[in-house]
Amino acid sequence: MNRAKMSGLFPAVVLTPLAYALPSAVSAHVVRAEALGLVSGFQHPISGLDHIVAMVAVGLWGAQLGRPAIWLLPVTFPLVMAFGGFLGLIGVRLPGSEIAIALSGLCLGAAVLAELKLPVIAAAIPVGLFGLFHGYAHGSELPPGENALLYSLGFVLATGLLHASGIALGLVHRWPWGRLALRVTGAAIMSCGAFFLWTALA
Repeated sequence: MNRAKMSGLFPAVVLTPLAYALPSAVSAHVVRAEALGLVSGFQHPISGLDHIVAMVAVGLWGAQLGRPAIWLLPVTFPLVMAFGGFLGLIGVRLPGSEIAIALSGLCLGAAVLAELKLPVIAAAIPVGLFGLFHGYAHGSELPPGENALLYSLGFVLATGLLHASGIALGLVHRWPWGRLALRVTGAAIMSCGAFFLWTALA
């Protein structure tokens, strides 16, 4: 084979494998970007104490109320929260969200402190309402360029884990010392909520 043909063949030999590798590299970049959306969504609820205390309080209060509230409240919150997140993602304005989030810690903490006994539907209504505002806050703070669906899945997953933590802690309610510990925890959550409310109104 002469030198002219060799020189024409060389670019094809070198560039063909690169052409096959390029889609894989682009695909890997997209997968990483989408994974970052999931991670960002997961981190959002656990990055703010106002979110953490309210979501843990839902699990604690559900454990105090017993069945079916022990599972209904932690299911109601993320379901309505997902709708609130959707409203935030599409740019719907929901005024007073910071105040509502602060009130969620205050009110849910007070419910745990008082061991408030309500019918399950009556308990689910405020829990769902607070979930709406928490979800709106998550959705409205979607980082630019990230996958909205994976971001939403991330914050719903994190919320479920926080509820599960509250339920696990709330299982000590069966013992007298556990009931006292939960009421002290409720007082601490209520205090956090009061501080967040003061901050939001300041």
